[in-house]
Amino acid sequence: MEIIEIDTHSVYYPFVENLLVSAFPEDERRDLDLQRRNVDENSLMRCCVLLDSDMPCGLLTYWDFGDFCYIEHFATDSSVRNRGIGAKAMNCFLSMICRPVVLEVEIPGDDAMAIRRIGFYSRLGYELWDSQPYIQPPYRPGGNPLPMHIMSVGGLDQEADFSKVKSLIHRHVYGV
Repeated sequence: MEIIEIDTHSVYYPFVENLLVSAFPEDERRDLDLQRRNVDENSLMRCCVLLDSDMPCGLLTYWDFGDFCYIEHFATDSSVRNRGIGAKAMNCFLSMICRPVVLEVEIPGDDAMAIRRIGFYSRLGYELWDSQPYIQPPYRPGGNPLPMHIMSVGGLDQEADFSKVKSLIHRHVYGV
């Protein structure tokens, strides 16, 4: 498994962009022009393609905030799902980063996919931060805010670090 940082000039970028669009509804991703601009110009954002045996199989976008990284998007191509590629890629990423990582997940309720997603990250060592409400701001004007939870791995403390994590994500990722 390889995780390769790319920009929009990479031969892999069309694969990454197509997977982003197919894996995430509009409310969970920014406008593609702004996405491309962030990928090429924002020094905090990283766009990566996941390669398995030199074949693109997924994407990972994250923000490097120094003390921790925030995974914005993580998806594997439907052709490789349920084969352990996602866990392999996430473990590779955690080894590569060597510091705390946070991400957002849907509040489970009755949503089977949200429950599975939380279980996936829990098996990888992530802790669910559910003691304080968290709202994902809209990605675009007129978009919908989404109630979410934060999950973290690597040593952050829910009570001590929630405000700082939320503030950095909201300011840099969502521009609020």
